[in-house]
Amino acid sequence: QVQLVESGGGLVQPGGSLRLSCAASGTIFSINGMGWHRQAPGKERELVATVTGGGSTKYGDSVKGRFTISRDNAKNSVSLQMILLKPEDTAVYYCNCLAQGRIYWGQGTQVTVSS
Repeated sequence: QVQLVESGGGLVQPGGSLRLSCAASGTIFSINGMGWHRQAPGKERELVATVTGGGSTKYGDSVKGRFTISRDNAKNSVSLQMILLKPEDTAVYYCNCLAQGRIYWGQGTQVTVSS
């Protein structure tokens, strides 16, 4: 089993910045992709960003140019730097990883962008 714990969510004003972090622990032999998805009230969960073990990244169209995903393979962790935040970025952000052929999800951290 792999456990994912997110941190760094909170309330921020429009135009502000936040950094989310996620650490994986448990029985880990290898982690392939890691990433972030988000889900706003009444909406489906959507891709925010992913990063492979080799460092290749992919971003959702709505966050390109504003969010940056990074990964520390030695620490089995992934971070998401978010700038120029908009009210429509408000959602619960979920960390996920592909490990030992299975996808694991964190509990989620709330990000609220509001003045």
